[in-house]
Amino acid sequence: MQLLGRLEIKSPQKIAEFLNSEHVGRIASLDKEGFPQIIPMNFAFVNGAIYMHSHTRGEKLDNIRANPKVGFEVDREVEFLPSYFSSPTDASQADTLYISVVIKGIVSIIQDRSEKAMALNALMEKYQPEGGYERLTPEMHVVDEVAIIKVTPKTMRGKYKIGQHMDKSTRIQLARKILEKNSPLARQALQIMGFEIIDNDVKMVDEPLW
Repeated sequence: MQLLGRLEIKSPQKIAEFLNSEHVGRIASLDKEGFPQIIPMNFAFVNGAIYMHSHTRGEKLDNIRANPKVGFEVDREVEFLPSYFSSPTDASQADTLYISVVIKGIVSIIQDRSEKAMALNALMEKYQPEGGYERLTPEMHVVDEVAIIKVTPKTMRGKYKIGQHMDKSTRIQLARKILEKNSPLARQALQIMGFEIIDNDVKMVDEPLW
């Protein structure tokens, strides 16, 4: 239980920053036979709620009209830690550094044109921050051509494992192994863990307590 507590993201700001930085979330609804349906979606986190755009027809919309209770999750693999970091033979030592947010909430299909335009603009700002488009207004015909799905969280829990559960010495040793492994995610992982790379070595510059 102590470890689980140390893996929980306690900062609402950090949860918001993570949601705003990720491009794909997954919404889970129940179909007419009671099976979960999970669909990856683009999304925006605005005013404490998740907004997504969708076609105006489809199984996902049928599901949420029948049962507005949904799940929504976002995750990121920060770095895979191979077993040989800890043991030359024991495969169970393999681990993963990660960040995740899981939401249980109530979903609605937005009808208000102003809220729909706001959500669409938020999505454009997130995915096309360089601009190059005309902002949508409630009067535009395109607002009627899409469905806007809103998830209002009832619970929202974040978890992260980026080294904060280790003592400083162990964390530095792990960071050096990640640097040596030199995976595609390594440098970004070290930055998230609170390290800088200086003269081909790691230096801890931040304490990753969220």
